[in-house]
Amino acid sequence: MTKKLHCAEFVFPGHPDKLSDAIADALVQEAGQREKRALVGVEVAVHRNTVFVTGRIGCEGAEDIDVAGLVRHVYLTAGYGGPWVPEPDNIEVHCDLCLGPLEEGEAEFRALADDQSICTGYATAVPETNFLPVEHWLANRLGRRLGELRVDEPGLQLGPDGKVIVMVSEDDESYRLDEFSCSLQQMAEASDIALHRKVRELLQKELGRLAGEFSRLSPQIPERLSVNGAGTFEVGGPEGDNGLAGKKLVVDAYGPRVPIGGGALSGKDFFKVDRAGAIHARRIAKAMVMTGAANEALVRLAWFPGDTSARIISIEGSRGETLDIRPWQALFDLSLEASGEAWTGAADLLRVARFGHFTEENFPWEKLRFAPLTQQAAA
Repeated sequence: MTKKLHCAEFVFPGHPDKLSDAIADALVQEAGQREKRALVGVEVAVHRNTVFVTGRIGCEGAEDIDVAGLVRHVYLTAGYGGPWVPEPDNIEVHCDLCLGPLEEGEAEFRALADDQSICTGYATAVPETNFLPVEHWLANRLGRRLGELRVDEPGLQLGPDGKVIVMVSEDDESYRLDEFSCSLQQMAEASDIALHRKVRELLQKELGRLAGEFSRLSPQIPERLSVNGAGTFEVGGPEGDNGLAGKKLVVDAYGPRVPIGGGALSGKDFFKVDRAGAIHARRIAKAMVMTGAANEALVRLAWFPGDTSARIISIEGSRGETLDIRPWQALFDLSLEASGEAWTGAADLLRVARFGHFTEENFPWEKLRFAPLTQQAAA
């Protein structure tokens, strides 16, 4: 088998784009708690100590939603405050939101698509990674653990912002981390040598642990390991760059190896076609690899305005071959009614926005009612 290289990245909750996603989903969550069929379509932009929120929230008590309070909570829980600006209490929140109850009859029409979309779902037959591409799973897991250093190792003086990028080699169904780079926000006077040492120690420990979970992953740390390769990284977050909801779609989905469709997921309720379609497509793909119908599945769905259910356009296997869509069309309820009723209020959307929609098997849409073939055989 020819050696293949795969690349993927992860961004921290304090990154400006992820702050925007989390704020947008905090509003979706708040509205869904007030009314099951709440209509939410919002956009968020951040820069320095300013946050802009636009769009519509239609639900009972929409006018009473403390938008500024939710914004400040997102910043605080991401790690801002103290030496890391902006201070949550000093953030200026500018809103141009259409707030109010749903119009008469609008709740019933939530089951109809109010937009068009083409959505992609993917899964590969690797249960250990929750059926995700190995490089995407590894970047996510290592990135999360590095993000915890801010709290676990206060002497390193790390901030909320950061990024990870990994290069993974695949050879005869075995995987190895070939190259690793991370950019971690750190006070200029802090020790970069101590940080490099700690990152190396963490990688060695985490790769060993993950290789214990996934035997086809090498526990060896890469020779090419970079920490803050562009130099001192003290000014970060919204102080160093602007952010916008929906800009990290590839990170939120499956990494760059898998083509994605649709639009942003965060900021839209579960009756919205982009979010509902992405989840429906993922569930079909995951079912196919769990049941052994395919080793790899790429599912494309489409919504036309006025549709009540998604249309399966195509399913591709590992070699790009077209697979029969008919069994899967009948197996799943692909309606907006099903997604909205099942998943509104069913998960912590701040966690989803920060760490991805498909990275945790305990997210409600990730739970399917049958075990993968490896577990079936063991039973």
